[in-house]
Amino acid sequence: MPPDADTGETLSPLAAFLTHAALESGDNQAQAGQEAVQLMTVHSAKGTEFDCVFVSGLEEGLFPSERSLAEYEGVEEERRLMYVAITRARKRLYLSYSQTRLLHGQTRYNVKSRFFDELPEASLKWLTPKNQNFGGSAFGYGMGYPTSRSGGMGSTSYGRGSETFANPQVPVQKAEPGHGLRLGMKVFHAKFGEGVVLTLEGAGQDARAQINFPRHGAKWLALSVAKLDPVP
Repeated sequence: MPPDADTGETLSPLAAFLTHAALESGDNQAQAGQEAVQLMTVHSAKGTEFDCVFVSGLEEGLFPSERSLAEYEGVEEERRLMYVAITRARKRLYLSYSQTRLLHGQTRYNVKSRFFDELPEASLKWLTPKNQNFGGSAFGYGMGYPTSRSGGMGSTSYGRGSETFANPQVPVQKAEPGHGLRLGMKVFHAKFGEGVVLTLEGAGQDARAQINFPRHGAKWLALSVAKLDPVP
């Protein structure tokens, strides 16, 4: 996603992808038989099937959600959604949760979803060490057992496991770049006002800076577009 032509504001590759996916109406979704990744909610996945399915965020407060924990029969509804999620997979199913998560600006130390405990323990296989220390890595299970399915399809082998998804690291500038910005410098932007440089990444036309503006929060700006003036 290119930077905004007026402000120079840009998004990380992951944020840009998620923004695009959230706006995707479905008209450009892959057709049957095509190699592609489909991103969807559990609700929208009803009635579909895929060879491989990833279900992430299986943590208390996320799945099941905090709201469901406070509502009558809320957890039971979430349990039905869990059943929908795991039965979307024809061959492989990966389930994961995170030990720590930045949510609404706060770091949370998470407990794995109760739904893990409702799966047959003998059939589960950890793909990452079960007794890791807290550090933000993903945990998960792997399993393969025959499951009878309706519709005359017979039994299908399933797998459950985890993957750790992370953005590729962009090289952080160690020397003062040609644009003259440095960490901690105060700068002025015509739209966002005064801010402080938090991070500098990339070089040349790909250089960008994360700047914290008191009135607008932290924003990523493409330095080839954004006009920033140092504040004495």
